[in-house]
Amino acid sequence: MATLRHVVLMGPQGAGKGTQAALIAPALDLVHLATGDLLRSMMGQHSSLAGEVRDYYDRGELVPDDLMARMLFAALDEAALEHQPVGALLDGFPRNRVQAEVLDTQIAQRRETLAAIVHISVPREVLLARLSGRLICRNCGRSYHSRFNPPAQPGVCDACGGELYQRSDDTEDAVARRLAIYFEQTEPLLDFWRPRGIVLEIDGDRSVVPVSESILVALHDVLDAGRS
Repeated sequence: MATLRHVVLMGPQGAGKGTQAALIAPALDLVHLATGDLLRSMMGQHSSLAGEVRDYYDRGELVPDDLMARMLFAALDEAALEHQPVGALLDGFPRNRVQAEVLDTQIAQRRETLAAIVHISVPREVLLARLSGRLICRNCGRSYHSRFNPPAQPGVCDACGGELYQRSDDTEDAVARRLAIYFEQTEPLLDFWRPRGIVLEIDGDRSVVPVSESILVALHDVLDAGRS
């Protein structure tokens, strides 16, 4: 059986990681593991692992890094019961150097491989424009963008006629603070991984399809190496 080969998807908020993950994970037979989605699903589960996660939530504490990693790989192992994937596409973990070291330890213990870091790079001013114009329907939750995906009628949802609003964390000042945290804490991880030769740089300042095509081309040979 081939060794599982994992990919970390990196990029700031607004780079389109979620959109790209939904396209490239099934195309490459990777299990998409998004930390936010997994944490939310854990709240409704009754396993011992879910209980550990809920304990931290109930106390208002952050979930420890090693527990986050265990949660991710437990989800991968559950997915692998149905079929043998190539590996995992990690989205949202790691976010700092300590988490990167925890991930390395977990992968080594499983005798698997961290095959690639896909870095979707987008200029800061483009990110601000993408993020600060988001609008959400109060009724159905559908999202729009004042510039890139505006509703037919300003302030009104095309789907249900509900009122559109801007979340407090989508204002320009709030977005700038979130981006600052990413550039200070997460992007420096690229220097941690570059000596291994596994960082793949992708220009994310393009439309969705060209970006996903670039990622698929870059990952094709990397992941195929594990099948031979």
